[in-house]
Amino acid sequence: MNTREWLEKLVSFDTTSRNSNLQLIEFVRDALVTQGARVELMHSPAGDKANLFATLPAADGATEGGIVLSGHTDVVPVDGQQWDSQPFALTERDGRLYGRGSCDMKGFIAAGLALVPEFMAMPRTKPLHFALSYDEEVGCVGAPVMLKELQLRGAKFDGCVVGEPTSMQVVVANKGINVHRCRVHGRAAHSSLTPNGTNAIEYAARLICRIRDIADHFKEHGPYDEFFDVPFTTMTTNQIQGGIAINTIPDLCEFVYEFRNLPGMSAERIQSEVDAYVQTELLPRMRKEFADARIDIEIGANAPAFDASEDAAITQLVRALTADQHKRKVAYATEAGLFLNMGIPTVVCGPGSIEQAHKPNEYVDIEQLESCERFLRKIGQSLV
Repeated sequence: MNTREWLEKLVSFDTTSRNSNLQLIEFVRDALVTQGARVELMHSPAGDKANLFATLPAADGATEGGIVLSGHTDVVPVDGQQWDSQPFALTERDGRLYGRGSCDMKGFIAAGLALVPEFMAMPRTKPLHFALSYDEEVGCVGAPVMLKELQLRGAKFDGCVVGEPTSMQVVVANKGINVHRCRVHGRAAHSSLTPNGTNAIEYAARLICRIRDIADHFKEHGPYDEFFDVPFTTMTTNQIQGGIAINTIPDLCEFVYEFRNLPGMSAERIQSEVDAYVQTELLPRMRKEFADARIDIEIGANAPAFDASEDAAITQLVRALTADQHKRKVAYATEAGLFLNMGIPTVVCGPGSIEQAHKPNEYVDIEQLESCERFLRKIGQSLV
């Protein structure tokens, strides 16, 4: 199949993160195995999803080293979005291919899979690998399962290209993402008897304001990295719920906050500022009203920040193949930091614009896919 045919097939699988991706993964596995690839599936704990790791051996059969092409197979929901065509049926209009995931990031995967026959025919001295993950969109959940297994077996690689949509430009850094769910537990009471209750919403509001204060400090005082479009670490509260009636002091309030940290800023240290406020100021005040008051904070989605070395061979190779020497850093999260933390030099480069990702009528330009094909072919040739 060519890239267009592969993309049509991949888009047809509704791999919204809440769904299983097994149909897609098993289809890709079967196609790769018939072409001589060595393929392994690494399932989620529940068994309803899987990562795929495939190796195209070198001409002499070697499987160690080489370059990894990384992509996630899940997509964001289309719920409530107004599409001009079926989101899970690839549609061409005006030089663009529309469909959920066409840009983020099944286009990159399709281009790579379409080139497998060429890759297998090349007299490569090093292997080429595909790493396809599940649940990237809900916090890079799947890739750590795969990377842990590879690490346990001592697998070594020369570099990795994460094919997130960058308009085929080189991205050398991205912020980390850290999502936390907070539950504030107070004591219910009739609102006419306010002193008998401990208002969970009001104490949650104090914590939310503290989070905003920390965010404002980063905005005003840095640290800064001017290569990012938002050059400082950000913190925001994005969801909240609580209360059961207008005349009842609420005993529970839940909210979700996130922070996106610059490379080099410790996520643990940022969270410790929140924890310190809870333990030294907020909880003591709550427990003066209600001894059993508590605040629970749990980590949800998280992915480490990523900062590539300009001296790494993979960075220099991708810059040479794309003729792109500009330094670009992005605020959105990718799986690149996970690969880098495993000791694999990594860079981000893929077809399509991030501005089209997650939107209704998501699309990738055909020209971008053709550019990606040329780039990936050169990646394979660099291993000859």
